[in-house]
Amino acid sequence: MAITILIILFVLYATIALAFYFFQHLFFFRPEILAAHFKYQYPFPFEELDFEMEDGGHINAIYFKVPNSRGVIYYLKGNSRSIKGWGKFAKDFVSNGYDFFMMDYRGFGKSRGKRTQNKLVDDAQYLYKWLGERYAEDKIVVFGRSLGSGIAARVASWNNPRMLILDSPYFSFYHNAYRFLFFLPLKYLMRYDIRTDQYLKTTNCPVHIIHGTHDRLIPFNQSTALKNLYPDKITLHPIVGAHHNDLPEFPEFFELLYDILYVIPEDVKTKGIEP
Repeated sequence: MAITILIILFVLYATIALAFYFFQHLFFFRPEILAAHFKYQYPFPFEELDFEMEDGGHINAIYFKVPNSRGVIYYLKGNSRSIKGWGKFAKDFVSNGYDFFMMDYRGFGKSRGKRTQNKLVDDAQYLYKWLGERYAEDKIVVFGRSLGSGIAARVASWNNPRMLILDSPYFSFYHNAYRFLFFLPLKYLMRYDIRTDQYLKTTNCPVHIIHGTHDRLIPFNQSTALKNLYPDKITLHPIVGAHHNDLPEFPEFFELLYDILYVIPEDVKTKGIEP
C-alpha cells in the first residue's frame, strides 16, 4: 500500500514538473492577440510602426511625439494583454514633455514570431538601437514595468541611456517563481530566468525603482533586495499602501514621475539658477 502511494505521488510530482516545463509560457505570459487590421485609438496623436526581424519575427509598436520633447520614454510593458490597453499610459509621459515608444512582445497584440528569452531581449535591444538613431542616448529613458523591468534592465546594461526606471520589478524570474513553485527543481525546468539583479551590475546610468509596499504579486522586498545589492546606484521610491496594479491611483506616483523626469531648462543651467 505504501509503495503504491509513493508511486502515485511520484507520478503526480513528475506530471506537475513536466507540465510546468512545457507550458511555463502560460504561467509567465498572458497575451492578448489582435488581428493585423485592428485600429488603435488613443486621445493623443501617434504613429503605428512595424519592424521585421531577421529571423522572420514581426514587432508592432506605437510611437507618440510631442513638440520640443525632453526626450523619449522607451516603455517595456508587463506580461498581460497588448499595447491596445497599455498605450493609455502614454499620457503620464507626454504630459511631462516626453515622446513615448512602446512595443508588443512576440505573441502579443499584432506582434508575431517564436518567443524565447533571448528573442525578448534581442528585440528590445533592436528597438533601442532604432530609437538611438533618432535621439541622443542622454535623451532616452528606459522604463520597465513588472515583466518589462528585467528586460529594461538588460537593455540598460547594454547601452548608456539617461536613466532606468523600474516599476514593480522582480529580483529575477527564478526568485519570484520560487515563491509559488518552491517544491519543483526550478533551476532545471525554467526556460526563462530574467536576472534583473545581474543586469543591474553592469548598468551605468542612474536607476530609480518605484514599488508599492503592499504588492503581493511581486513583493516590495524584491526591490529592497535590489537596492541593497547596489545602494549607490539605485534610488528606491516606496508607494506606501499600493499594490501591484493600482500605483496610478496614488498621487505620489505621478509626483515621483514628475520629479524623476524633470529636466532643468538650458537657460536655467546657463545662468546657474536653482529651479
